[in-house]
Amino acid sequence: MTTHRDVAPGRLPTADLKSNFCDAHPVLTRPEALIESDRCLYCYDAPCITACPTSIDIPSFIRKIGSGNTKGAAKDILSANIMGGMCARVCPTEILCEQACVRNKLDDEPVAIGDLQRHATDWLFDKGIQLFERAPETGKTIAVVGGGPAGLSCAHRLATLGHNVTVYEARPKLGGLNEYGIAAYKTVDDYAQREVDYILAIGGITVVTDWVLGRDGHVSELAQEFDAVFLGMGLGGVNALMAEGEDLTGVENAVDFIAALRQVSDLSMLPIGRKVVVIGGGNTAIDAATQAKRLGAEDVTLVYRRGKETMTATPVEQDWAQTNGVKIKHWAKPVKVSGEGGQATSITFEYTQMSGGKLTGTGETFEMAADQIFKAIGQTFVPGALNGSTPQITLESGRIKVDAERKTSLPKVWAGGDCVAGGQDLTVASVEDGKQAALSIHKALMG
Repeated sequence: MTTHRDVAPGRLPTADLKSNFCDAHPVLTRPEALIESDRCLYCYDAPCITACPTSIDIPSFIRKIGSGNTKGAAKDILSANIMGGMCARVCPTEILCEQACVRNKLDDEPVAIGDLQRHATDWLFDKGIQLFERAPETGKTIAVVGGGPAGLSCAHRLATLGHNVTVYEARPKLGGLNEYGIAAYKTVDDYAQREVDYILAIGGITVVTDWVLGRDGHVSELAQEFDAVFLGMGLGGVNALMAEGEDLTGVENAVDFIAALRQVSDLSMLPIGRKVVVIGGGNTAIDAATQAKRLGAEDVTLVYRRGKETMTATPVEQDWAQTNGVKIKHWAKPVKVSGEGGQATSITFEYTQMSGGKLTGTGETFEMAADQIFKAIGQTFVPGALNGSTPQITLESGRIKVDAERKTSLPKVWAGGDCVAGGQDLTVASVEDGKQAALSIHKALMG
C-alpha cells in the first residue's frame, strides 16, 4: 500500500472510522420482520423463486417468519443456499428476486426479501443452531480447489451426503471474495468467518490453506489421489489499464485495496489519498470508491468508459456511492498516468462515444489530479494454474468450459464459480454452481 505525503493513514478520528464502517443496513427487528412478511402474497408458482439462482422457496420461508417459525425459515433458505446469510447482505436482490416480486405491479414496492432472509439466517447464527448433519460415511474422497463460495458450497453439500472433502485454499483464510473482496460495512463482526465456521461444523471437511494450484499440486495429481475434483478458484488476475504510466506508485488494484481494508485490524493505519480516482463500473469499483471516501479521502471520483445504463453495478449501488460523496463520471477512458519522482500525481482521460456500434475515443482529453488510482476494470481467470494436467482442460472465452452439471472436459473433474465460462460473477451464482456440482459428483460416485 502506498505511503507518501498525500497518501497517508489516520485521515479521520477513530470514532469516525468506527461509525463509517459499522453495519450499513442493520437487520430487521422482529416487529419489522412480521410487518414486512405480511406484505407477501405467497404466490403460487412464485416468480421470485425462479429469479433466485439457488431457487430458495421464498414464499415458504417468509410465511414461516410470519408464523413465528424462524428456524424453519432459516432451514428453507440454507437448504437451498448454504450461504444465504451472506447473500442476504451482498446479493443484488433488486435485480433478482425483488425485481420479480409481483408487489412491484401493485404498489411499486417489492417485499424486502433480502432483509427478511437476513433476519432469519442471523437469528439462526445468533442462536448457534446447527441444522444439518452428515449422512453415513461413503468412503469417497473429493478435492475442492478454492475455499470461496463455490468451493465451500460444494464441500458442504458433499459432506452432508457422507463424503470426505479436502478444501485447498491459496490464502490464509477461507471465504474467497466474501472474506477478501466485499466492502467492510456490508459484512461486519467477522461475518464471513462465522459463516465459514458454520459450514465446516458439519464435519468431514479438511482444510489446507496456503496451497496454490500449479505450485503445490496439479489437477492430474488430485484426480489420481481423490475420487473427484472440484475447481472453484475464482479469478486470480486483474485487467490492465493499457495506459502509459500505470506502473507508477499510487496506481493499485481495487481488489487488493479492499482485501487490505478487510484484513487490517485498525482502520486508522490504512493509508488513503486526498484525491482518489477509481476506474471501473462494477461493484468492486463502487466498494473501493465508497470505502476510500469513508476512510477520509477528500475527493473521490469514479470514472467509467461508457454510460450509466451499462454499468454492471446496480442503480442501488451507484446511488449508494453518490450518497456517500463519490462523484461518478461517464464516457471517459484513461490514456496516461503522470507523476513526479515515480509517484502518480494525475491521470488523463479521453472522452468516449459510441460510433458504429463500437466504443471510440473522441480525441478530446481532460486531466484530473490524483495521488491514488484504483483499477477496477475487471478480473481475469489465470489458466496457467491448470498447466501440468494431461490432457488440458478445455477453455471457453478464457475460462473453464463446463456442462449443465458443471463437468469439465476431464474425467473426474468438475468446476464452478467465477472461473467457469458463462457465469454471472455473483456470490449466489457461485453457491449454486458448487451445489449442482456436488449433486453431480454424488450421482457419479454412487451410481
